[in-house]
Amino acid sequence: MYVPSHFDENCPQVLHAHMERYPLATVIAATAKGIQVNHIPVIFERGGGGLGTLKGHIARANSLWRDLKGGAEVVVVFQGASHYISPNWYPAKREHGKVVPTWNYTAVHARGRIGWTEDATWLREFLEALTNSHERQYETPWRVSDAPEDYIQQMLAAIVGFEITIGSLTGNWKVSQNRSEADRGGVVSALNASGDARARAMAALVAEPATDGIG
Repeated sequence: MYVPSHFDENCPQVLHAHMERYPLATVIAATAKGIQVNHIPVIFERGGGGLGTLKGHIARANSLWRDLKGGAEVVVVFQGASHYISPNWYPAKREHGKVVPTWNYTAVHARGRIGWTEDATWLREFLEALTNSHERQYETPWRVSDAPEDYIQQMLAAIVGFEITIGSLTGNWKVSQNRSEADRGGVVSALNASGDARARAMAALVAEPATDGIG
């Protein structure tokens, strides 16, 4: 990923928070059958003295686990907040007109090596952790144990798990850092005025791009 120096985000805490907030990842792998791209919800686990681990699962019917050998390198993309930026929002347009449209966004690329597992215990523990992480926001969370045990066993037999040991993390926070304070203020005002949740999320990043790493 091309990252100009003024958009580079390399703080581990910022990158980790981003991966946790946007867990639907794009997993990109080069296999003997060509490039394969899958969209997979993952769990990021810190620790181990390194950059952390990503855990997920795919359908057994997905050929990726057969086409990609364990230990192969993959790229995992976490796309965060994004929004079109109009040059009409810059005071600089009225001053000299030398402005063009752009697109603001936040993204993290994790590179690492993948390992596959068909272990039923691993899969059960992973699915419980994945489910609990998303269900805890609800008043009455659904749990894996709510479903009939024989049904859960069928579901476990239909998936394959993976772990990716992260070797490098790259963050791109393109949130108008290259614009003047006045232009940034114009972007924030226009985005907030739109009333759109995506626009407000980007406005917060433009206003204070390195506050908590939540893009």
